[in-house]
Amino acid sequence: MVAPGSVTSRLGSVFPFLLVLVDLQYEGAECGVNADVEKHLELGKKLLAAGQLADALSQFHAAVDGDPDNYIAYYRRATVFLAMGKSKAALPDLTKVIELKMDFTAARLQRGHLLLKQGKLDEAEDDFKKVVCVWDAELRELRAECFIKEGEPRKAISDLKASSKLKNDNTEAFYKISTLYYELGDHELSLSEVRECLKLDQDHKRCFAHYKQVKKLNKLIESAEELIKDGRYTDAISKYESVMKTEPGVHEYTIRSKERICHCFSKDEKPVEAIRVCSEVLQVEPDNVNALKDRAEAYLIEEMYDEAIQDYETAQEHNENDQQIREGLEKAQRLLKQSQRRDYYKILGVKRNAKKQEIIKAYRKLALQWHPDNFQNEEEKKKAEKKFIDIAAAKEVLSDPEMRKKFDDGEDPLDAESQQGGGGNPFHRSWNSWQGFNPFSSGGPFRFKFHFN
Repeated sequence: MVAPGSVTSRLGSVFPFLLVLVDLQYEGAECGVNADVEKHLELGKKLLAAGQLADALSQFHAAVDGDPDNYIAYYRRATVFLAMGKSKAALPDLTKVIELKMDFTAARLQRGHLLLKQGKLDEAEDDFKKVVCVWDAELRELRAECFIKEGEPRKAISDLKASSKLKNDNTEAFYKISTLYYELGDHELSLSEVRECLKLDQDHKRCFAHYKQVKKLNKLIESAEELIKDGRYTDAISKYESVMKTEPGVHEYTIRSKERICHCFSKDEKPVEAIRVCSEVLQVEPDNVNALKDRAEAYLIEEMYDEAIQDYETAQEHNENDQQIREGLEKAQRLLKQSQRRDYYKILGVKRNAKKQEIIKAYRKLALQWHPDNFQNEEEKKKAEKKFIDIAAAKEVLSDPEMRKKFDDGEDPLDAESQQGGGGNPFHRSWNSWQGFNPFSSGGPFRFKFHFN
């Protein structure tokens, strides 16, 4: 059913004008029209006006048979078909009219309307483009409807904005523009346009209801972004979950909310959750650069360096000039190379985001476990000595903020090859150098002799 006030119903209301336009064009046509054809056309016109559709159709059939090149005969027969609800039968006649007279605006406009109803959007758009006058608000709105059905909302917005300026108090245009922006996920522009509608009519029911919905959503999103700026990621996640509950019907808000939740988990160093949510976003939008960067950071925390490199490289393909991507990729490559050598985090069995207290606790436990005095067998003692030296080195690096930062950036501060100016590795020495090392000290390694019985 056609909604009252819709573009489709308005087109029906201007149809009599199109018939007048036909008569004017016909009056200016060439002379020498067949007298019998003229008679059929006139009689058919009268029968049509009287509502005698079947009889009118017979007259127009006769006119077409009498003069197959008479575009008026085809057009009037199409008019009867439409009045009888036979749009499929009308379409070939309208096409024939346009073939015979390409500048016949009324026929092209009517055909575009039928094509639009049949879902043949590309063909309908082509007809409308050829008849739309830049100053005609009605036709711009009709073309906007075509763009909407064709899945091109931004083109529809352009026509509707023009219509809102061409027609006074065009609340309908502002309402449609606002809803289109809303469906595109642009809540701020949606709010701006619906306010324009309410300026014209503060009692407009649909605009007021839409205004309340957009304002609520806008407030939630603004609040969530402020929380992210303050580093309150858990609270921000809660807000974005509310956004998804507030507007579950618009896909754009769900995917944008998940994108920001992914970011919050990554920044809050919750890599498992970040990878899960980021992956949900990337299933829908494989080229989403923000989700790729945030998942890559989460992969780094999880020490999944190959995966992190892959995400950074994919992101870089879509944004070559992003410094954050470039630096992240370089870091991931360094960490991958580093992981193939000595990894202090793995030695202590802690995560890369472990706190200092966790590092000291892990170190003390392992130092007690691998102290060479615990082993009597010579081979086992040598293995324990090497293990103990690695444990001490890991503790030394990871408990020192400056050394830990170097290591996190992919540089081993105890590796002579990575230090400018050379110099030996201070931890590459014999077990005797570590005699007297107290694993329960939080300071330097040399305190007092420590043996197990």
